[in-house]
Amino acid sequence: MPRFPAAPKRALVRAVNTGGHEDLEGPHPSTLEADPVPDPTQPGPGQRWSTWRSVAKGQRGPDPHPDWLVTLDAAFDTELGILKTGKEADAFLIERAVPPGAGPAGATAERCLLVAKRYRSLEHGQFHRGTEYTEGRRVRRTRDQRAMEDRKSAWGRAVSATQWADAEFVALRDLWSAGAPVPYPVQIDGTEVLMEFVGTEVTDEAGRTQAVAAPRLTRERPSDDLLESYWEQLTHGMAVLARLGFAHGDLSPYNILADGERLVIIDLPQVVDLVSNPFASDVLLRDCRTVCAWFAARGLDADADALFADLLAQAL
Repeated sequence: MPRFPAAPKRALVRAVNTGGHEDLEGPHPSTLEADPVPDPTQPGPGQRWSTWRSVAKGQRGPDPHPDWLVTLDAAFDTELGILKTGKEADAFLIERAVPPGAGPAGATAERCLLVAKRYRSLEHGQFHRGTEYTEGRRVRRTRDQRAMEDRKSAWGRAVSATQWADAEFVALRDLWSAGAPVPYPVQIDGTEVLMEFVGTEVTDEAGRTQAVAAPRLTRERPSDDLLESYWEQLTHGMAVLARLGFAHGDLSPYNILADGERLVIIDLPQVVDLVSNPFASDVLLRDCRTVCAWFAARGLDADADALFADLLAQAL
């Protein structure tokens, strides 16, 4: 009898029990046929084709599109990880890039970083003050409006789950077009809003590149000059909101990013209609008091009542 059994005719590795541990019987793994080389022109694990063309034109960001935005059909969306978890949504870092050689010659942009904000269903969200923000808010179709009022129906829950995403995308689109300091809204697809990533990319000594999101204003200790610049940028953004007939609704140093010398207002799903919402004045005054308290604590003369009166005057 031969000392070793004959090698199997086909590549096979199976485990045999040898008293508490497993040995591999069959050809050494190095002799097995290698996995096929992935096709670089097809999405791999954690990737999808760019969804830019799969949504209607009205679901894309306003013209003109920024030069940094990748709009080529050959691009992949690659999920790089989670940036932030919230009460009603989670934010993921997405790289939209065209594989080498797949894009047309002379393309203006072949790679960009985006944030995918994905809203949860009502059953899985933790946002409990919805009525204060949505009072007076209407949806386009009366059928959807009736469904939202009936939270017991599956359709009503589905429509309600998308209203936060819709509200944020529309607010970002209008604010961006009006010159407010907000992220560029790339597109909306169901309960996912894609928007500009606010931050930088740094490369370490080993040549590895990492995306670093801009810090929230609450963590910053700006100089006197920068503090005054931040105040001017913030009040300008709040004024643009007011002139469009809205208040942020949840404005605080936690919802403002400090991207170097640039301020960026984020988290706008709960924008409040200053005309039709009966709680609008209270919400706007709360926003004013919250941001003024942060600036006043750092030595700036920030009067919440004066800011509130100025914003109301611009809204009327």
